[in-house]
Parts: sequence; structure tokens; C-alpha cells
Amino acid sequence: MANPALSNNPAFKKGSTVSAAQLEELYERPAASPADTGRMTYEDTSVKTVVLFAVLLATSAVGWFIPALAIVGALVGFVLAMVNTFKREPSVPLIVLYAAAEGLFVGGISRFFAAQWNGIVLQAVLATLVTVGITLALFASGKIRASARATKIFLIAMVSYLVFQLVNVVLSLTGVVTGPFGLQSGILGIVIGVLVVIMAAYSLVLDFDQIQQGVRRGIPAKYGWTGAFGIMVTVVWLYIEFLRLIAIFRGSN
Repeated sequence: MANPALSNNPAFKKGSTVSAAQLEELYERPAASPADTGRMTYEDTSVKTVVLFAVLLATSAVGWFIPALAIVGALVGFVLAMVNTFKREPSVPLIVLYAAAEGLFVGGISRFFAAQWNGIVLQAVLATLVTVGITLALFASGKIRASARATKIFLIAMVSYLVFQLVNVVLSLTGVVTGPFGLQSGILGIVIGVLVVIMAAYSLVLDFDQIQQGVRRGIPAKYGWTGAFGIMVTVVWLYIEFLRLIAIFRGSN
């Protein structure tokens, strides 16, 4: 089979007659960028990510002033997260709706924490931004990379944490344990919180790695929305964990 890059170029078509002027014009044309050919790029994915976070910030303001919407946002966000995660083709409307729902949840839950611990929202936001920035810098410099072994450990830790949280919710609802965080309180809560933040940071590494692989493979640009969605899920998770960790730490002092 002929190389498409050559066979589609008039200069390499068999039997074609190309003048010297035409050849010079062809060679002087700027090379097509990934964006020109509809392929996924870092820049395009970054723009999509910014768009989603802009939507999240807009609806988080609504959630802040109407905290009751946090429950609606959490439920709708969870459903949309599952749908978007398992869809083979990214759906822009569903991903944007997810960002909007998450904004309601983030705004409402932030208002709750702010009412209990003054200044905690700013602390959690700064901690999240610093963690994302450091993780991205380390990944871009090649200092950290996703590996099969680390990913296996991450998956085991994730399943263990989900089981722990399920048990914690059941014990809290049945009155076996009390307090806003149930079993995840005190020194144990701080230790678990730190481990979960590390897990969320590694999840960011996985997100960056998948985006990098997508760009290198030249997959369609629409999958930039999938990359942006993945980053948003992880960053929101990281922010919520920082809220909880800081609250536990401040409550223990």
C-alpha cells in the first residue's frame, strides 16, 4: 500500500506533471498542524478544560447562595459522571451538564464548610491549585510517570477507600459512629486524608498521561473533551478531599 502522505500529494502522484513553480509553492506551504487536521492537541484540550471550569465556577456561585442545590448537583453529577465515563464517544452537552451539576455541588458543599471553618474554602482552593501545578510540572519535566505497578496499587487503594467510605456511611447513618466525618476523624482521618490526596494526585498523573498518549497517537480532537472531563473529575475530588482534610486537622487542634 502506498504511503498516503505521499500518494495524496500532487508532487508524488504517478503520471502527474508538476512544474518547478508548483513544486516550489508546495514546499513553501506551512506544514499542517494537528489542529488543522482535526487531531487532538494540548492547546485544544487546555481550552476545553478552561471552558468546563468556567461553567463549574458559574454554577458554583449559584450553589453557594442556594446550598440546598448541592444535593441535586451531587446526584445529577454522579449519574452524568457514570454516563460520560462509559460512553465510547464523548458527548459535549453531557460533559458540560456534568460541569454545571458539579458546580452546584461544589458551591453548596463549600458554603457548608465555610460556615463551620472560617477561611477553609480559600485554603482548600490554594492547596488544590498548588497540588495540580506541582503535579503538572513534575509530569511535564518527566520526573513522574504513570507505571503499570503504580496504577495497580492505585486501583487497589481506590477500591479499599470506596469500601471504607461505604462502611463509614452505613455506620454514620445507623448511629454507630457520630461526627461529620464518622470514622474518618482525628488522627486516623488525617492519615487517610493525606493518603487520599496522594491518590488523587496520582489520578492526575494518569489523566495527563492519557492526554499525552492521545496527542501522540493523533486521535480526533473531540476526545479533548474526554481529557478535560477526566481532569475536572480529579480536580473536584482533590478539592473535596482537601476541604475534609483541613476540616479534620483544624477540628483536632
